[in-house]
Amino acid sequence: MWKTIRIGFLLVALAAVATQAWLDRVSTQSWQDTLWVGVFPLNADGTPQAQHYIEGLSVKDFAGIEEFFAREAHRYGVKVDEPVHIELYPEGSQLPPALEPGAGLVGIAWWSLKLRWFAAGASRVPGRAPPRIRMFVLYHDPATLARVPDSHGLQKGLAGIVHAFADSTMAGRNNIVIAHELLHTVGATDKYDLATDMPLYPTGFADPDRTPLYPQENAEIMAGRRAVSAQEAEMPSSLRTVVVGPATAGEIRWTRH
Repeated sequence: MWKTIRIGFLLVALAAVATQAWLDRVSTQSWQDTLWVGVFPLNADGTPQAQHYIEGLSVKDFAGIEEFFAREAHRYGVKVDEPVHIELYPEGSQLPPALEPGAGLVGIAWWSLKLRWFAAGASRVPGRAPPRIRMFVLYHDPATLARVPDSHGLQKGLAGIVHAFADSTMAGRNNIVIAHELLHTVGATDKYDLATDMPLYPTGFADPDRTPLYPQENAEIMAGRRAVSAQEAEMPSSLRTVVVGPATAGEIRWTRH
């Protein structure tokens, strides 16, 4: 009897999670209203450099993300004036759970649940309304590492973890990563080769019909890099030379085909 009751509770919980995931997907892909996104800065390595950088942040540092979404959404006929609105929240005191390298399906699923639990608590800020999507940006002192860890964005849970450099000269590239992971939370998929980081043709190219094909003038946001040649790609310095390609636009319901 108790086993049947436990199974019943589990099925109800799973149904509730599935229903919430469906509601989240519908609400974030309607593009009828502005999507509110919260940026939660965190000191990833505890260094003075990262702390100083975080203390100097303002919401204006993320204006390029709003401009990018407005420009690209309007290009695809989205009518809402401000598709994405960024709010900067106070620095958090705890880091989100890390996804261990090589984690299998079970490990990824467990990490996803832990991140959703973390995001629910970390986004409760007294006197501030919780955002629809939570982006936790972990800043690293560039003197301590050459490359930041991988970033992640989850559609189920509407949360993202972004690893960024605490360096003003990298602010534009940081915003590219934030926009990329933000798009994951609303249904976009990666469009680069995981082994080489090269953009996939044609979905990862800003202009797949360009003649000659190389070099591409712009980068596709879910590829993250501009293809310079068949063997080389480079990351733009800002979102000004980044676009949302047709495949990505379809995934996030900016188009219906």
